[in-house]
Amino acid sequence: QVQLLESGGGLVQAGGSLRLSCAASGRTFRRNAMAWFRQAPGKEREFVSAINWIGGTPYYADSVKGRFTISRDNAKNTVYLQMNSLKPEDTAVYYCAARSRIFVSSSANEYDYWGQGTQVGVSS
Repeated sequence: QVQLLESGGGLVQAGGSLRLSCAASGRTFRRNAMAWFRQAPGKEREFVSAINWIGGTPYYADSVKGRFTISRDNAKNTVYLQMNSLKPEDTAVYYCAARSRIFVSSSANEYDYWGQGTQVGVSS
């Protein structure tokens, strides 16, 4: 079993920045893909970004490309999401997810473990 714990959410003004962290514990897989999803009120959960645990090109949703950066620290079993130039439409609960495979996917159904989520609010 893998446990994921997100942190770093909060309320910021438009144009501000936040850095989300996701710490993995338990039966951690060195070769699994990690991702961030988000869910706004009344909307479906959507893909934000993903990264292969062993390296490779990160993937981003078009809506966050150029503003968000995903990274990972394998020694700490932690994945980060640096969010810059935040917009009100980025307001959502952000979830960290882990997949028991090497390669990333943008489909939430492909991920096996989920964190409890962290709230991000962006005011205009």
